[in-house]
Amino acid sequence: MSNTSYHHGDLPSALVRAAVELLEEDGAADLSLRAAARRAGVSTAAPYRHFADRDALLSAVAAVGFRALAEQLVAASAEPSTPEDLATIAVAYVRFALARPALFRVMFSDPCDPTSPERVAATTAIHDYVQAIVRKIYPTADEESLTNAMWALVHGLAFLYLQGKFDAAADAELENRVRSTVFAIIELPKAPSAQG
Repeated sequence: MSNTSYHHGDLPSALVRAAVELLEEDGAADLSLRAAARRAGVSTAAPYRHFADRDALLSAVAAVGFRALAEQLVAASAEPSTPEDLATIAVAYVRFALARPALFRVMFSDPCDPTSPERVAATTAIHDYVQAIVRKIYPTADEESLTNAMWALVHGLAFLYLQGKFDAAADAELENRVRSTVFAIIELPKAPSAQG
């Protein structure tokens, strides 16, 4: 291997880009540090200077995914302030999962290093974004509980689509299903309190 192919200005970023490309071409099963190194044009030993193991690389890949997801959510509704905006963001979340399924699965399914500052920052940013929306739209709600409920609901829908439980072929039907599901929860009447 020539020296020109070995040197990178930012090898960790080059390896993460290579890993994302491989992931989106072939899925996570065959993704390895060696494969990322080959794709980046460096020796198979080079990644170990920056990533302890495959899980560390996957954590960096997951962080890329979380940042891309955050960008898509903000693009869907830059300043969300209504329940309709929340539903729009939910649709964008599900569409992201369907557009980048391998990346989405790595973000949420594969083991990632929980001590990775980049990954923790990325997941925290998504959580804080959703929590800020909840705080603005539902100022009297238990914001942590409602944030968790909304994320779990939309995330569950995303995986139901990914697993083929719902048909993702008709975009209008997908949008209607996600919106109506979000509204079914946020407009749910409170159960009467037990008398007695």
